[in-house]
Amino acid sequence: MRCVRCRARPEVYLRAHNAAFCRACYIPWFQRQVERTLTSGRMCTRDDQVLVAVSGGKDSLALWDALVTLGYRTSGLHVAQGIGGYSATSREKVERFARDRGLPLLVHDLADEGLAIPEVASTTRRAPCSACGTLKRYAFDRVAHVHGFAILATGHNLDDEAARLLGNLLRWQTTHLARQRPVLDPRHPTQVRKIRPLVLVSEYETAAYAFLRGIDYVVEECPYAEGATQLLYKEALDRIEAGSPGTKLAFVREFFRSAQPLFAASEPADGAPPRSCTRCGMPAFDELCAHCRLLRVLAP
Repeated sequence: MRCVRCRARPEVYLRAHNAAFCRACYIPWFQRQVERTLTSGRMCTRDDQVLVAVSGGKDSLALWDALVTLGYRTSGLHVAQGIGGYSATSREKVERFARDRGLPLLVHDLADEGLAIPEVASTTRRAPCSACGTLKRYAFDRVAHVHGFAILATGHNLDDEAARLLGNLLRWQTTHLARQRPVLDPRHPTQVRKIRPLVLVSEYETAAYAFLRGIDYVVEECPYAEGATQLLYKEALDRIEAGSPGTKLAFVREFFRSAQPLFAASEPADGAPPRSCTRCGMPAFDELCAHCRLLRVLAP
């Protein structure tokens, strides 16, 4: 098989697309996939200021690189989790990426607030991933709101989305299915629009792009990720994909096209809009938001 564009010797093989690309052709192909998702989903324009959540992994850094190359106005946001050497390495990778390219970067260090994930998980007896999710989601909204951003982009890829979809379907989480889409518009004055431009790009495709672009990223998984249910769903989908290439893409794309609107129509307009947390003013469905409830457990 030769590169489908220039017939040169290929470096990247994509079974899901029955295609192969050389380095020179793959990079613009990947960027066009991102651009197509951005425009078809009406996620943002080049006039918008986009805050890109960057963890230090391949997906978020590849996304930031693609957005910059495509001419979008971006800043990065790194939430340092306080997970020992893993977090230190992640922060170093992000800061070097931004520095080498002259890109603006905001760093929100949870440890500076006494909220390092290991300590929070131990004190509250919550699973580390649960505590991390609560604190990161809050930080994303809070930092974006304080700094005047209206759009936050995350590096969730096709594999992430397919695993999430499988989990929601196995449990028939209809409310989650109604809100599972690549663009989430704000429902509270302090929230921002959240977009997922890599939602139709596989993890392998993102890794190939990062490698060919020379992006230095964290290879290791978070030490708390082992045993996560999401990884089990990914493994199951990988086995299906190996026997039937393109299944993940069809699964997610067809859900967005046909099924998600049906789930959304069956839910009462996403439920009641959130009110304001009495402690911090951020979105809440009770007197306190999830973040402030967590703080109350830490310091009753």
